[in-house]
Amino acid sequence: MSSKEYSLYSGGLKGTEEMFGKCAEKHGINEINFSFEGHKCSRNKNITILSDNELKKGNISMEIVSARMGRRYSQADKIRKVFQLIFHMVNKGFQVIAIGWIQSDKTVKGGTGWGVELAKFFNRPVSVFDQETNKWYVWKDSEWIEEEPVISYNTFCGTGTRNLSKEGTRAIEDLFTRSFK
Repeated sequence: MSSKEYSLYSGGLKGTEEMFGKCAEKHGINEINFSFEGHKCSRNKNITILSDNELKKGNISMEIVSARMGRRYSQADKIRKVFQLIFHMVNKGFQVIAIGWIQSDKTVKGGTGWGVELAKFFNRPVSVFDQETNKWYVWKDSEWIEEEPVISYNTFCGTGTRNLSKEGTRAIEDLFTRSFK
């Protein structure tokens, strides 16, 4: 397939999502960034503003999120829209690729972790570049297995931490080079 037949779904936020967008643009890949009213994006290209009704399609009980992630969220109303937005990114992008930190309970730190958990729940291919070990991992048979991914599906979600390291930046660049040589 030509790179023009691929679509990146993301949120256009500073850090990881911004870098995914830059790499998609460099490789001629369609980029769609989801946002909502009052949400600030660093990457102001191809933004789809989701209405409150559209966001609600990704609504989930914060108790379920807390149980799945093994932690509590103090600002439930504020983060609810972010989790709803992440639902749309994962729902549209079949393969999920994230940058963050894999924790000892096998979840990924922060909001990125919710995207990863949704991918697991939807039985989607999911890969995480762990910024602690500076290695790629894929989720297989309920375990994180060290493996370098390639973008294998024409729709994919790129998400992750706003605190992207140099190694994380390189991992994204190398991912696109590996996938679209």
